[in-house]
Amino acid sequence: MNLEQLTTRLRNEVTAAGILRQSGMFRHSPRALAAGARGVGQLGPFGGLPAYCAAVHSGVAIIDDRGELTFAEFARRTNKLANALRTELRGKTGRPSIGIQCRNHADALVTLCGAAATGARVVLLGSDFGPRQVAAVSEREKLDAIVYDAEFAEAAAAFDGPRWCAWYDGEQPDDALERLIASGDDAVPPRPTQAAALVILTSGTSGIPKGAPRGEPKTLMLTAGLLQRIPLRGNERVLLSAPVFHGWGLLVAVLVLMLGSTLVMHRRFDAARALDDLARLECSTFIAVPTMIRRVLALGDAVRSADLASLQIVASGGARLDPALVAQVQDVFGPVLHNLYGSTEAAYISIATPDDLAIAPDCAGRPPVGNTVRIADANGVALPAGTEGRILVRTPGQIEAYTDGTSRSGADGFLDTGDRGHLDSAGRLYVAGRSDSMVVSGGENVFPEELEIVLHAHPGIADAAVTPVEDAEFGQRLRAYVVRAEGVDIDEATVRAHVAAELPRSRMPRDIVFVETLARGSSGKVLRHTIEELRETHA
Repeated sequence: MNLEQLTTRLRNEVTAAGILRQSGMFRHSPRALAAGARGVGQLGPFGGLPAYCAAVHSGVAIIDDRGELTFAEFARRTNKLANALRTELRGKTGRPSIGIQCRNHADALVTLCGAAATGARVVLLGSDFGPRQVAAVSEREKLDAIVYDAEFAEAAAAFDGPRWCAWYDGEQPDDALERLIASGDDAVPPRPTQAAALVILTSGTSGIPKGAPRGEPKTLMLTAGLLQRIPLRGNERVLLSAPVFHGWGLLVAVLVLMLGSTLVMHRRFDAARALDDLARLECSTFIAVPTMIRRVLALGDAVRSADLASLQIVASGGARLDPALVAQVQDVFGPVLHNLYGSTEAAYISIATPDDLAIAPDCAGRPPVGNTVRIADANGVALPAGTEGRILVRTPGQIEAYTDGTSRSGADGFLDTGDRGHLDSAGRLYVAGRSDSMVVSGGENVFPEELEIVLHAHPGIADAAVTPVEDAEFGQRLRAYVVRAEGVDIDEATVRAHVAAELPRSRMPRDIVFVETLARGSSGKVLRHTIEELRETHA
Protein backbone atom coordinates (compact mmCIF):
# COMPACT_ATOMS: atom_id res chain seq x y z
CA MET A 1 0.00 0.00 0.00
CA ASN A 2 1.56 3.31 -1.08
CA LEU A 3 1.28 6.63 0.76
CA GLU A 4 -1.69 7.85 -1.29
CA GLN A 5 -3.62 4.62 -0.69
CA LEU A 6 -2.79 4.71 3.02
CA THR A 7 -3.99 8.32 3.31
CA THR A 8 -7.23 7.45 1.53
CA ARG A 9 -7.73 4.42 3.76
CA LEU A 10 -7.26 6.47 6.95
CA ARG A 11 -9.61 9.17 5.68
CA ASN A 12 -12.26 6.57 4.88
CA GLU A 13 -11.91 4.90 8.29
CA VAL A 14 -12.46 8.25 10.00
CA THR A 15 -15.54 8.84 7.85
CA ALA A 16 -16.77 5.34 8.68
CA ALA A 17 -16.34 5.94 12.42
CA GLY A 18 -18.44 9.09 12.11
CA ILE A 19 -21.20 7.18 10.30
CA LEU A 20 -21.25 4.49 13.00
CA ARG A 21 -21.41 7.12 15.72
CA GLN A 22 -24.30 8.85 13.98
CA SER A 23 -26.15 5.52 13.70
CA GLY A 24 -26.07 5.16 17.50
CA MET A 25 -23.57 2.31 17.52
CA PHE A 26 -21.58 3.91 20.38
CA ARG A 27 -24.45 5.43 22.41
CA HIS A 28 -24.01 3.00 25.33
CA SER A 29 -22.09 3.48 28.57
CA PRO A 30 -18.31 3.10 28.42
CA ARG A 31 -18.53 0.15 30.85
CA ALA A 32 -21.02 -1.72 28.64
CA LEU A 33 -19.03 -1.00 25.48
CA ALA A 34 -15.83 -2.18 27.17
CA ALA A 35 -17.52 -5.45 28.22
CA GLY A 36 -18.84 -5.96 24.71
CA ALA A 37 -15.43 -5.20 23.22
CA ARG A 38 -13.84 -7.84 25.47
CA GLY A 39 -16.22 -10.46 24.08
CA VAL A 40 -15.34 -9.53 20.50
CA GLY A 41 -11.65 -9.37 21.36
CA GLN A 42 -11.76 -12.87 22.82
CA LEU A 43 -14.01 -14.64 20.29
CA GLY A 44 -13.80 -12.49 17.16
CA PRO A 45 -16.48 -10.40 15.37
CA PHE A 46 -18.86 -13.28 14.66
CA GLY A 47 -18.08 -15.47 17.68
CA GLY A 48 -18.19 -12.48 20.01
CA LEU A 49 -21.31 -10.89 18.52
CA PRO A 50 -23.72 -12.47 21.08
CA ALA A 51 -21.45 -11.47 23.99
CA TYR A 52 -21.25 -7.91 22.68
CA CYS A 53 -25.01 -7.70 22.24
CA ALA A 54 -25.71 -9.11 25.71
CA ALA A 55 -23.31 -6.58 27.25
CA VAL A 56 -24.80 -3.48 25.62
CA HIS A 57 -28.45 -4.41 24.91
CA SER A 58 -31.45 -5.78 26.77
CA GLY A 59 -34.76 -7.02 25.45
CA VAL A 60 -35.61 -9.31 22.54
CA ALA A 61 -32.94 -10.08 19.95
CA ILE A 62 -34.81 -12.45 17.62
CA ILE A 63 -38.41 -13.41 16.94
CA ASP A 64 -38.83 -16.52 14.78
CA ASP A 65 -41.37 -19.30 14.20
CA ARG A 66 -40.56 -20.81 17.61
CA GLY A 67 -40.89 -17.64 19.66
CA GLU A 68 -38.59 -15.01 21.14
CA LEU A 69 -34.93 -15.07 22.13
CA THR A 70 -33.52 -12.27 24.30
CA PHE A 71 -30.01 -10.92 23.83
CA ALA A 72 -28.94 -12.64 27.07
CA GLU A 73 -30.44 -15.96 25.90
CA PHE A 74 -28.75 -15.54 22.51
CA ALA A 75 -25.38 -15.24 24.23
CA ARG A 76 -25.94 -18.18 26.61
CA ARG A 77 -27.20 -20.43 23.84
CA THR A 78 -24.23 -19.56 21.64
CA ASN A 79 -21.78 -20.21 24.48
CA LYS A 80 -23.30 -23.62 25.17
CA LEU A 81 -23.12 -24.62 21.52
CA ALA A 82 -19.54 -23.39 21.15
CA ASN A 83 -18.39 -25.38 24.17
CA ALA A 84 -20.29 -28.48 22.99
CA LEU A 85 -18.73 -28.21 19.53
CA ARG A 86 -15.27 -27.94 21.08
CA THR A 87 -15.91 -31.24 22.86
CA GLU A 88 -17.46 -32.98 19.82
CA LEU A 89 -14.71 -31.95 17.42
CA ARG A 90 -11.82 -32.45 19.83
CA GLY A 91 -9.06 -34.38 18.14
CA LYS A 92 -9.65 -32.86 14.71
CA THR A 93 -6.37 -31.74 13.19
CA GLY A 94 -6.24 -28.11 12.13
CA ARG A 95 -9.12 -25.68 12.06
CA PRO A 96 -12.57 -27.36 12.03
CA SER A 97 -14.89 -26.62 9.12
CA ILE A 98 -18.63 -26.56 9.82
CA GLY A 99 -21.33 -26.30 7.17
CA ILE A 100 -24.73 -24.74 7.83
CA GLN A 101 -27.77 -25.50 5.66
CA CYS A 102 -30.59 -23.66 7.41
CA ARG A 103 -33.36 -21.24 6.61
CA ASN A 104 -34.06 -18.06 8.58
CA HIS A 105 -34.39 -18.84 12.28
CA ALA A 106 -32.59 -18.04 15.52
CA ASP A 107 -30.55 -21.24 15.66
CA ALA A 108 -29.09 -20.53 12.22
CA LEU A 109 -27.41 -17.47 13.77
CA VAL A 110 -26.65 -19.29 17.02
CA THR A 111 -24.86 -21.96 14.99
CA LEU A 112 -22.91 -19.45 12.92
CA CYS A 113 -21.76 -17.53 15.99
CA GLY A 114 -21.15 -20.66 18.06
CA ALA A 115 -19.03 -22.25 15.35
CA ALA A 116 -17.11 -19.00 14.86
CA ALA A 117 -16.42 -18.84 18.61
CA THR A 118 -14.45 -22.08 18.28
CA GLY A 119 -12.30 -20.56 15.52
CA ALA A 120 -14.01 -22.71 12.90
CA ARG A 121 -14.25 -22.14 9.20
CA VAL A 122 -18.00 -21.68 8.68
CA VAL A 123 -19.41 -22.62 5.26
CA LEU A 124 -22.93 -21.39 4.44
CA LEU A 125 -24.78 -23.89 2.27
CA GLY A 126 -27.72 -22.62 0.24
CA SER A 127 -31.25 -23.93 0.67
CA ASP A 128 -31.26 -24.75 -3.05
CA PHE A 129 -28.40 -27.26 -2.72
CA GLY A 130 -29.18 -30.89 -3.41
CA PRO A 131 -27.12 -33.98 -2.49
CA ARG A 132 -24.69 -33.52 -5.41
CA GLN A 133 -23.84 -29.94 -4.45
CA VAL A 134 -23.55 -30.75 -0.73
CA ALA A 135 -21.28 -33.74 -1.41
CA ALA A 136 -19.02 -31.75 -3.75
CA VAL A 137 -18.82 -28.70 -1.49
CA SER A 138 -18.22 -30.89 1.59
CA GLU A 139 -15.27 -32.54 -0.11
CA ARG A 140 -13.80 -29.33 -1.51
CA GLU A 141 -14.22 -27.33 1.69
CA LYS A 142 -13.20 -30.31 3.88
CA LEU A 143 -16.21 -30.10 6.17
CA ASP A 144 -16.01 -31.77 9.57
CA ALA A 145 -19.69 -31.38 10.49
CA ILE A 146 -23.00 -30.04 9.18
CA VAL A 147 -25.94 -28.36 10.92
CA TYR A 148 -29.12 -28.57 8.84
CA ASP A 149 -32.89 -28.17 8.84
CA ALA A 150 -34.93 -31.38 8.60
CA GLU A 151 -36.24 -30.54 5.13
CA PHE A 152 -32.63 -30.75 3.88
CA ALA A 153 -32.01 -34.17 5.43
CA GLU A 154 -31.57 -35.87 2.05
CA ALA A 155 -29.01 -33.31 0.91
CA ALA A 156 -27.19 -33.30 4.27
CA ALA A 157 -27.00 -37.11 4.18
CA ALA A 158 -24.60 -36.75 1.24
CA PHE A 159 -22.04 -35.65 3.85
CA ASP A 160 -20.48 -38.58 5.69
CA GLY A 161 -19.76 -37.09 9.09
CA PRO A 162 -21.36 -35.60 12.22
CA ARG A 163 -24.69 -33.91 11.51
CA TRP A 164 -27.11 -32.07 13.78
CA CYS A 165 -30.66 -31.10 12.92
CA ALA A 166 -31.46 -27.51 13.90
CA TRP A 167 -35.10 -27.34 12.83
CA TYR A 168 -37.66 -30.12 12.75
CA ASP A 169 -41.39 -30.59 13.11
CA GLY A 170 -42.84 -33.10 15.53
CA GLU A 171 -40.75 -35.45 17.69
CA GLN A 172 -37.17 -34.45 18.45
CA PRO A 173 -34.71 -36.50 16.36
CA ASP A 174 -31.68 -38.24 17.83
CA ASP A 175 -29.35 -35.82 16.08
CA ALA A 176 -31.22 -32.69 17.23
CA LEU A 177 -29.01 -29.63 17.66
CA GLU A 178 -30.97 -28.96 20.84
CA ARG A 179 -29.42 -32.06 22.43
CA LEU A 180 -25.93 -30.83 21.52
CA ILE A 181 -26.62 -27.37 22.93
CA ALA A 182 -28.00 -28.85 26.16
CA SER A 183 -24.72 -30.74 26.68
CA GLY A 184 -22.61 -27.58 26.62
CA ASP A 185 -21.46 -25.28 29.40
CA ASP A 186 -22.84 -21.72 29.23
CA ALA A 187 -19.51 -20.16 30.29
CA VAL A 188 -17.78 -17.91 27.78
CA PRO A 189 -15.59 -20.22 25.63
CA PRO A 190 -11.81 -19.82 25.74
CA ARG A 191 -10.09 -17.80 23.04
CA PRO A 192 -9.72 -19.99 19.92
CA THR A 193 -6.21 -20.77 18.74
CA GLN A 194 -6.94 -19.15 15.36
CA ALA A 195 -9.40 -16.64 13.97
CA ALA A 196 -12.65 -17.87 12.48
CA ALA A 197 -13.38 -17.58 8.76
CA LEU A 198 -16.59 -17.43 6.77
CA VAL A 199 -17.22 -18.98 3.34
CA ILE A 200 -20.24 -17.79 1.38
CA LEU A 201 -21.02 -19.84 -1.72
CA THR A 202 -21.85 -18.32 -5.07
CA SER A 203 -25.43 -18.69 -6.22
CA GLY A 204 -26.35 -21.43 -8.65
CA THR A 205 -27.88 -24.89 -8.59
CA SER A 206 -26.73 -26.42 -11.86
CA GLY A 207 -22.98 -26.48 -11.38
CA ILE A 208 -20.97 -26.62 -8.17
CA PRO A 209 -20.95 -23.19 -6.49
CA LYS A 210 -17.57 -21.65 -5.75
CA GLY A 211 -16.59 -20.66 -2.23
CA ALA A 212 -15.94 -17.00 -1.44
CA PRO A 213 -13.87 -16.95 1.77
CA ARG A 214 -13.69 -14.01 4.15
CA GLY A 215 -11.60 -13.57 7.24
CA GLU A 216 -12.70 -11.50 10.21
CA PRO A 217 -13.45 -7.87 9.21
CA LYS A 218 -10.56 -5.50 9.84
CA THR A 219 -12.27 -2.30 8.75
CA LEU A 220 -15.17 -0.13 9.88
CA MET A 221 -16.09 0.59 6.28
CA LEU A 222 -17.90 -2.71 5.69
CA THR A 223 -20.61 -1.89 8.23
CA ALA A 224 -20.51 1.90 7.90
CA GLY A 225 -20.93 1.86 4.13
CA LEU A 226 -24.29 0.12 4.37
CA LEU A 227 -25.47 2.38 7.19
CA GLN A 228 -24.41 5.42 5.18
CA ARG A 229 -27.07 4.59 2.57
CA ILE A 230 -29.62 2.52 4.57
CA PRO A 231 -30.16 4.26 7.95
CA LEU A 232 -30.82 1.30 10.23
CA ARG A 233 -31.12 2.31 13.88
CA GLY A 234 -31.47 0.67 17.29
CA ASN A 235 -34.52 -0.17 19.41
CA GLU A 236 -36.67 -1.04 16.40
CA ARG A 237 -38.06 -4.19 14.79
CA VAL A 238 -36.72 -5.35 11.43
CA LEU A 239 -38.46 -7.96 9.29
CA LEU A 240 -35.61 -9.90 7.66
CA SER A 241 -37.03 -11.99 4.82
CA ALA A 242 -33.85 -12.10 2.73
CA PRO A 243 -31.94 -15.36 3.47
CA VAL A 244 -29.27 -15.17 6.17
CA PHE A 245 -26.99 -17.58 4.29
CA HIS A 246 -26.42 -14.94 1.58
CA GLY A 247 -24.24 -11.89 2.16
CA TRP A 248 -27.15 -9.42 1.95
CA GLY A 249 -29.25 -11.04 4.67
CA LEU A 250 -26.29 -11.94 6.86
CA LEU A 251 -24.80 -8.43 6.92
CA VAL A 252 -28.17 -6.91 7.82
CA ALA A 253 -28.73 -9.51 10.55
CA VAL A 254 -25.40 -8.69 12.17
CA LEU A 255 -25.95 -4.92 11.96
CA VAL A 256 -29.48 -5.10 13.35
CA LEU A 257 -28.30 -7.09 16.37
CA MET A 258 -25.30 -4.82 16.92
CA LEU A 259 -27.59 -1.79 16.94
CA GLY A 260 -29.89 -3.43 19.50
CA SER A 261 -32.95 -3.86 17.29
CA THR A 262 -35.08 -7.00 17.08
CA LEU A 263 -34.80 -9.36 14.11
CA VAL A 264 -38.10 -10.83 12.94
CA MET A 265 -37.56 -13.97 10.83
CA HIS A 266 -39.58 -16.83 9.37
CA ARG A 267 -38.24 -19.97 7.76
CA ARG A 268 -40.41 -19.55 4.68
CA PHE A 269 -41.61 -16.34 3.12
CA ASP A 270 -45.34 -15.75 3.01
CA ALA A 271 -46.52 -12.38 1.71
CA ALA A 272 -49.65 -12.19 3.88
CA ARG A 273 -47.71 -13.07 7.03
CA ALA A 274 -45.00 -10.53 6.12
CA LEU A 275 -47.62 -7.81 5.77
CA ASP A 276 -49.16 -8.82 9.10
CA ASP A 277 -45.74 -8.69 10.80
CA LEU A 278 -44.99 -5.25 9.39
CA ALA A 279 -48.27 -3.90 10.77
CA ARG A 280 -48.75 -5.90 14.00
CA LEU A 281 -45.13 -5.66 15.19
CA GLU A 282 -44.76 -2.09 13.94
CA CYS A 283 -41.61 -2.95 12.01
CA SER A 284 -39.55 0.01 10.85
CA THR A 285 -37.72 -1.95 8.16
CA PHE A 286 -38.44 -4.67 5.62
CA ILE A 287 -35.35 -6.44 4.20
CA ALA A 288 -36.17 -8.55 1.15
CA VAL A 289 -35.43 -9.57 -2.41
CA PRO A 290 -37.48 -8.12 -5.31
CA THR A 291 -39.72 -11.17 -5.70
CA MET A 292 -40.82 -10.88 -2.06
CA ILE A 293 -41.65 -7.20 -2.41
CA ARG A 294 -43.62 -7.93 -5.58
CA ARG A 295 -45.65 -10.62 -3.78
CA VAL A 296 -46.51 -8.29 -0.91
CA LEU A 297 -47.69 -5.60 -3.34
CA ALA A 298 -49.78 -8.24 -5.15
CA LEU A 299 -51.97 -8.40 -2.02
CA GLY A 300 -53.59 -5.23 -3.35
CA ASP A 301 -56.21 -3.66 -1.09
CA ALA A 302 -54.86 -5.48 1.97
CA VAL A 303 -51.58 -3.56 1.61
CA ARG A 304 -53.25 -0.17 1.20
CA SER A 305 -55.50 -0.75 4.21
CA ALA A 306 -52.71 -2.02 6.50
CA ASP A 307 -51.38 0.29 9.22
CA LEU A 308 -47.75 0.68 8.15
CA ALA A 309 -47.07 4.02 9.82
CA SER A 310 -43.86 2.63 11.39
CA LEU A 311 -42.38 1.42 8.08
CA GLN A 312 -39.50 3.74 7.18
CA ILE A 313 -37.27 1.47 5.08
CA VAL A 314 -37.96 -1.11 2.40
CA ALA A 315 -34.58 -2.43 1.30
CA SER A 316 -34.13 -4.72 -1.70
CA GLY A 317 -31.06 -6.74 -2.63
CA GLY A 318 -29.93 -10.05 -4.08
CA ALA A 319 -31.43 -9.56 -7.55
CA ARG A 320 -32.23 -6.80 -10.00
CA LEU A 321 -34.98 -4.32 -9.10
CA ASP A 322 -37.04 -3.20 -12.10
CA PRO A 323 -38.42 0.37 -12.49
CA ALA A 324 -42.05 -0.83 -12.54
CA LEU A 325 -41.62 -2.32 -9.07
CA VAL A 326 -39.85 0.85 -7.90
CA ALA A 327 -42.86 2.89 -9.01
CA GLN A 328 -45.28 0.51 -7.23
CA VAL A 329 -43.37 0.72 -3.95
CA GLN A 330 -43.19 4.51 -4.14
CA ASP A 331 -46.93 4.70 -4.83
CA VAL A 332 -47.97 2.34 -2.03
CA PHE A 333 -45.36 2.92 0.69
CA GLY A 334 -43.95 6.33 -0.20
CA PRO A 335 -40.24 7.29 -0.51
CA VAL A 336 -38.85 4.40 1.56
CA LEU A 337 -37.21 2.13 -1.04
CA HIS A 338 -33.48 1.37 -1.07
CA ASN A 339 -31.82 -0.81 -3.71
CA LEU A 340 -28.57 -2.67 -3.03
CA TYR A 341 -26.37 -4.00 -5.84
CA GLY A 342 -23.65 -6.44 -4.89
CA SER A 343 -22.10 -9.84 -5.46
CA THR A 344 -20.88 -12.76 -3.38
CA GLU A 345 -17.30 -11.88 -4.32
CA ALA A 346 -17.44 -8.15 -3.57
CA ALA A 347 -20.16 -7.86 -0.88
CA TYR A 348 -22.26 -4.77 -1.62
CA ILE A 349 -21.07 -2.46 -4.38
CA SER A 350 -23.55 0.41 -4.61
CA ILE A 351 -26.80 1.38 -2.91
CA ALA A 352 -29.59 3.54 -4.29
CA THR A 353 -31.46 5.71 -1.79
CA PRO A 354 -35.06 6.89 -2.22
CA ASP A 355 -33.70 10.17 -3.59
CA ASP A 356 -31.63 8.29 -6.19
CA LEU A 357 -34.61 6.18 -7.25
CA ALA A 358 -36.87 9.22 -7.50
CA ILE A 359 -34.48 10.66 -10.09
CA ALA A 360 -33.40 7.42 -11.77
CA PRO A 361 -35.64 4.40 -10.93
CA ASP A 362 -33.45 2.08 -13.03
CA CYS A 363 -30.21 2.90 -11.23
CA ALA A 364 -28.23 0.81 -8.73
CA GLY A 365 -27.18 3.84 -6.75
CA ARG A 366 -23.74 5.11 -5.82
CA PRO A 367 -20.82 3.38 -4.10
CA PRO A 368 -20.63 4.18 -0.36
CA VAL A 369 -17.51 4.98 1.62
CA GLY A 370 -14.55 2.74 0.74
CA ASN A 371 -16.07 1.40 -2.50
CA THR A 372 -14.80 2.29 -5.97
CA VAL A 373 -16.54 1.46 -9.25
CA ARG A 374 -14.80 1.61 -12.61
CA ILE A 375 -16.38 1.10 -16.02
CA ALA A 376 -13.76 -0.38 -18.34
CA ASP A 377 -13.36 -1.70 -21.85
CA ALA A 378 -12.16 -5.21 -22.72
CA ASN A 379 -8.56 -4.17 -21.95
CA GLY A 380 -9.38 -2.71 -18.54
CA VAL A 381 -9.11 0.93 -19.67
CA ALA A 382 -11.50 3.23 -17.79
CA LEU A 383 -14.40 4.60 -19.83
CA PRO A 384 -16.10 8.00 -19.39
CA ALA A 385 -19.52 8.57 -17.85
CA GLY A 386 -22.36 7.43 -20.06
CA THR A 387 -20.30 4.77 -21.84
CA GLU A 388 -21.21 1.14 -21.29
CA GLY A 389 -18.51 -1.36 -20.37
CA ARG A 390 -17.44 -3.97 -17.82
CA ILE A 391 -18.20 -3.16 -14.19
CA LEU A 392 -15.01 -3.42 -12.13
CA VAL A 393 -15.04 -2.77 -8.39
CA ARG A 394 -12.79 -2.49 -5.37
CA THR A 395 -14.51 -2.85 -1.99
CA PRO A 396 -13.48 -3.48 1.64
CA GLY A 397 -15.50 -6.72 1.57
CA GLN A 398 -14.18 -8.30 -1.60
CA ILE A 399 -12.39 -11.63 -1.59
CA GLU A 400 -8.83 -12.15 -2.81
CA ALA A 401 -9.57 -15.53 -4.39
CA TYR A 402 -12.09 -18.37 -4.33
CA THR A 403 -11.42 -21.36 -2.12
CA ASP A 404 -10.27 -23.28 -5.22
CA GLY A 405 -7.50 -20.72 -5.74
CA THR A 406 -8.96 -18.96 -8.80
CA SER A 407 -9.54 -15.22 -8.82
CA ARG A 408 -11.43 -12.56 -10.76
CA SER A 409 -9.31 -9.65 -9.53
CA GLY A 410 -6.66 -7.91 -11.58
CA ALA A 411 -3.21 -6.80 -10.51
CA ASP A 412 -4.62 -3.39 -9.50
CA GLY A 413 -7.05 -5.02 -7.07
CA PHE A 414 -10.19 -4.35 -9.12
CA LEU A 415 -12.60 -7.28 -9.31
CA ASP A 416 -14.55 -8.04 -12.48
CA THR A 417 -18.20 -8.44 -11.45
CA GLY A 418 -19.12 -10.17 -14.71
CA ASP A 419 -21.74 -7.44 -15.29
CA ARG A 420 -21.88 -4.63 -17.83
CA GLY A 421 -23.19 -1.13 -17.20
CA HIS A 422 -22.38 2.56 -17.04
CA LEU A 423 -22.07 5.50 -14.65
CA ASP A 424 -23.93 8.77 -15.10
CA SER A 425 -22.50 12.24 -14.46
CA ALA A 426 -23.69 12.12 -10.83
CA GLY A 427 -21.83 8.85 -10.17
CA ARG A 428 -24.93 6.63 -10.17
CA LEU A 429 -24.41 3.11 -11.50
CA TYR A 430 -26.70 1.45 -14.05
CA VAL A 431 -26.42 -2.31 -14.60
CA ALA A 432 -27.26 -3.53 -18.14
CA GLY A 433 -26.89 -7.25 -17.43
CA ARG A 434 -24.50 -10.17 -17.21
CA SER A 435 -21.67 -10.13 -19.72
CA ASP A 436 -22.03 -13.88 -20.28
CA SER A 437 -25.77 -13.60 -21.01
CA MET A 438 -25.42 -10.95 -23.70
CA VAL A 439 -26.85 -11.90 -27.10
CA VAL A 440 -25.88 -10.25 -30.38
CA SER A 441 -29.08 -9.67 -32.36
CA GLY A 442 -29.15 -7.68 -35.58
CA GLY A 443 -25.66 -6.43 -34.83
CA GLU A 444 -26.72 -5.04 -31.43
CA ASN A 445 -25.89 -6.18 -27.92
CA VAL A 446 -29.07 -7.40 -26.20
CA PHE A 447 -29.39 -8.32 -22.53
CA PRO A 448 -32.17 -10.68 -21.40
CA GLU A 449 -32.53 -8.64 -18.20
CA GLU A 450 -33.62 -5.61 -20.21
CA LEU A 451 -36.53 -7.55 -21.70
CA GLU A 452 -37.44 -9.09 -18.32
CA ILE A 453 -37.87 -5.60 -16.84
CA VAL A 454 -40.33 -4.64 -19.59
CA LEU A 455 -42.29 -7.88 -19.22
CA HIS A 456 -42.62 -7.44 -15.46
CA ALA A 457 -44.07 -3.97 -16.03
CA HIS A 458 -47.19 -5.41 -17.71
CA PRO A 459 -50.06 -5.82 -15.20
CA GLY A 460 -51.17 -9.07 -16.87
CA ILE A 461 -47.80 -10.73 -16.27
CA ALA A 462 -47.11 -12.18 -12.81
CA ASP A 463 -43.58 -13.35 -13.58
CA ALA A 464 -41.20 -13.69 -16.50
CA ALA A 465 -37.75 -15.01 -17.36
CA VAL A 466 -35.80 -14.48 -20.58
CA THR A 467 -32.96 -16.67 -21.76
CA PRO A 468 -30.93 -17.15 -24.94
CA VAL A 469 -31.45 -20.45 -26.78
CA GLU A 470 -29.59 -22.00 -29.67
CA ASP A 471 -30.81 -21.10 -33.16
CA ALA A 472 -29.72 -22.95 -36.32
CA GLU A 473 -29.90 -19.80 -38.45
CA PHE A 474 -28.88 -16.98 -36.11
CA GLY A 475 -26.75 -18.86 -33.57
CA GLN A 476 -28.88 -17.62 -30.65
CA ARG A 477 -32.32 -16.12 -30.12
CA LEU A 478 -34.27 -14.85 -27.12
CA ARG A 479 -37.02 -16.92 -25.53
CA ALA A 480 -39.40 -15.46 -22.93
CA TYR A 481 -41.14 -17.65 -20.37
CA VAL A 482 -44.22 -15.82 -19.10
CA VAL A 483 -46.51 -16.51 -16.14
CA ARG A 484 -49.96 -14.96 -16.50
CA ALA A 485 -51.32 -12.94 -13.59
CA GLU A 486 -54.18 -14.66 -11.77
CA GLY A 487 -57.46 -14.20 -13.61
CA VAL A 488 -55.84 -12.59 -16.67
CA ASP A 489 -55.97 -14.26 -20.10
CA ILE A 490 -53.11 -12.38 -21.74
CA ASP A 491 -52.02 -13.78 -25.14
CA GLU A 492 -48.85 -13.71 -27.24
CA ALA A 493 -50.04 -10.83 -29.44
CA THR A 494 -50.62 -8.65 -26.39
CA VAL A 495 -47.15 -9.44 -25.01
CA ARG A 496 -45.51 -8.61 -28.35
CA ALA A 497 -47.43 -5.34 -28.63
CA HIS A 498 -46.30 -4.38 -25.12
CA VAL A 499 -42.64 -5.17 -25.88
CA ALA A 500 -42.79 -3.34 -29.25
CA ALA A 501 -44.06 -0.20 -27.51
CA GLU A 502 -41.16 -0.20 -25.05
CA LEU A 503 -38.08 -1.63 -26.83
CA PRO A 504 -36.37 -1.61 -30.22
CA ARG A 505 -37.19 -4.42 -32.62
CA SER A 506 -33.90 -6.18 -31.86
CA ARG A 507 -35.13 -6.86 -28.29
CA MET A 508 -38.29 -8.71 -29.37
CA PRO A 509 -38.18 -12.37 -28.23
CA ARG A 510 -38.44 -14.88 -31.04
CA ASP A 511 -40.37 -17.26 -28.73
CA ILE A 512 -42.96 -16.49 -26.06
CA VAL A 513 -43.84 -19.50 -23.92
CA PHE A 514 -46.58 -19.35 -21.28
CA VAL A 515 -45.86 -21.44 -18.17
CA GLU A 516 -47.70 -22.04 -14.90
CA THR A 517 -44.89 -20.93 -12.62
CA LEU A 518 -41.17 -20.11 -12.48
CA ALA A 519 -39.39 -21.64 -9.50
CA ARG A 520 -37.11 -19.13 -7.84
CA GLY A 521 -34.43 -19.62 -5.22
CA SER A 522 -34.23 -17.84 -1.89
CA SER A 523 -32.38 -14.90 -3.49
CA GLY A 524 -35.27 -14.37 -5.88
CA LYS A 525 -33.42 -15.58 -8.97
CA VAL A 526 -34.97 -18.19 -11.26
CA LEU A 527 -33.25 -21.51 -10.58
CA ARG A 528 -30.88 -22.68 -13.29
CA HIS A 529 -32.33 -26.18 -13.42
CA THR A 530 -35.78 -24.62 -13.94
CA ILE A 531 -34.56 -22.89 -17.09
CA GLU A 532 -32.81 -26.04 -18.28
CA GLU A 533 -35.98 -28.09 -17.81
CA LEU A 534 -38.02 -25.49 -19.68
CA ARG A 535 -35.53 -25.48 -22.54
CA GLU A 536 -35.80 -29.25 -22.86
CA THR A 537 -39.61 -29.20 -22.64
CA HIS A 538 -40.02 -26.41 -25.19
CA ALA A 539 -37.09 -27.18 -27.50
